[in-house]
Parts: sequence; C-alpha cells; structure tokens
Amino acid sequence: MPMSAQNSTAQELPAREAMESTCRGRAGPAGLAAAIRLKQIAPEAAVVVVEKGSEVGAHILSGAVVDPIGLDRLLPDWRTQDSPLKTQVSRDCFYWLSRSRALRVPTW
Repeated sequence: MPMSAQNSTAQELPAREAMESTCRGRAGPAGLAAAIRLKQIAPEAAVVVVEKGSEVGAHILSGAVVDPIGLDRLLPDWRTQDSPLKTQVSRDCFYWLSRSRALRVPTW
C-alpha cells in the first residue's frame, strides 16, 4: 500500500485503532508472556490483551503443573507477589491407566 494511502487510512480511524504500537493477542500463557515481554522491551508500547474468560488467566491454570523456569526468567520477582501459583510440587507419580488397573510408571 502506498505511503499516502496508509496515512489517509490511519487518519480516518479512531485514535485507538490507529496506534502503531499495539499488540493484540489472547490471554493464554504465550499471549501473556508476549505482552509482558513487549512491555519490558518497549515500555512506551500500548498493549491490548483480549481474554475470553471472566478475568485474565481464568482458564489456564486449573490443576496445571507448571515448571516455573519461564516465569523466573520473565518476571524474576513473581514469587514475592500475589500469584495463583501457591503450591510447590513435592513429588511426581505417573500411572498407565486401563479399565481395571493403574500401573505406576517409573520416573527414574
């Protein structure tokens, strides 16, 4: 699209729609991580995150086992803040399930 056409289109859009530094995505783990990282790299960027749940992250952590290494790297002080991750994993057990049995799988 020629530059003059881009400028006229941007001028016709409402201010919110015309912002060049807007990132839109879902509020799942990858979308939230991308939005947080973008704000870390470019604090002046306007970031919009769209979530289908009742609140951001409402459906992503129900019973999930999460390796916190990604959170540690993205938000080093997350453990000192209020977060939905409260319980540390103390052991893992894996089972092969059939109709009548549960066979424990070694985790060496």
